[in-house]
Amino acid sequence: MAKTEQADGRTSGIAAALGGAVSNQLGAASGSLAFPVIGPVGVVAVRQLVAAAILLPVVRPRVRSLTRAQWWPVLLLALVFGSMNLTLYLSIERIGLGLAVTLEFCGPLAVALLGSRTRTTAICALIAAAGVIAISRPQPTTDYVGIGLGLVAACSWAAYILLNRTIGSRIPGIQGTATATGVSAVLFLPIGAWILFSTRPDASTVLYAVGAGVLASAVPFVADVFALRRIPANLFGILMSLNPVLAAVIGAILLHEELGTIESVGIALIITANTAALLLPGRASRAAAAEALSV
Repeated sequence: MAKTEQADGRTSGIAAALGGAVSNQLGAASGSLAFPVIGPVGVVAVRQLVAAAILLPVVRPRVRSLTRAQWWPVLLLALVFGSMNLTLYLSIERIGLGLAVTLEFCGPLAVALLGSRTRTTAICALIAAAGVIAISRPQPTTDYVGIGLGLVAACSWAAYILLNRTIGSRIPGIQGTATATGVSAVLFLPIGAWILFSTRPDASTVLYAVGAGVLASAVPFVADVFALRRIPANLFGILMSLNPVLAAVIGAILLHEELGTIESVGIALIITANTAALLLPGRASRAAAAEALSV
């Protein structure tokens, strides 16, 4: 009976992790549909506001009790939230969902590899580097700005992981993350208000932007918390490695984006490096990779 319940819990955890990943990419696709009217900046502003409106009432962080040592990483995380989402959406606008998400995923991979310095991690790093080169290979149509924005998003995600580690050691639960979400929303509020006032978007555009906030922020957050309570962190990390594939598939179906053979190989190489990083020999190496890829 206990084994059956454990198996059911594992199955539901895997389903939740995959569902959260699909929701995340659907949210990114939804947001991109609003780009023609309010642009990536407007979509990010609405997304941050929606995320804060959902997360703050649920978590109810004790903002007044935070000390100076607790506030500085929270404020930095708020800035990272903005830079991570904004550079990703700007990259999506230029090079498409699949490639932008793949490049962004190099961030947690880099943290995982740097946290477990072995010969095998060096090989994983070379595989990932080959994937990035395949995606950004020089040719007349290469959008270097879009690729650069995707890599900035990757650096922002790496900073997000490191800051969350610091916040987690100083503030209980997810109060720090919720507070950072609220601060980020406040920073984007005047920008969002100005964009919405000046562009006067129609109802469908607003719905797409709100959908990005719900599908790419609220739903994945709940799904990830549910999943991590039922499956090991390394399995969760492997499942998260499927995000670039999901992004490419959803981009092709919903946004009619096409990937060439070389770009597809690049995505495959980066996913391989992610998966290999989580299957490294030795508990310490696996733990470091799993922690980075599951934050």
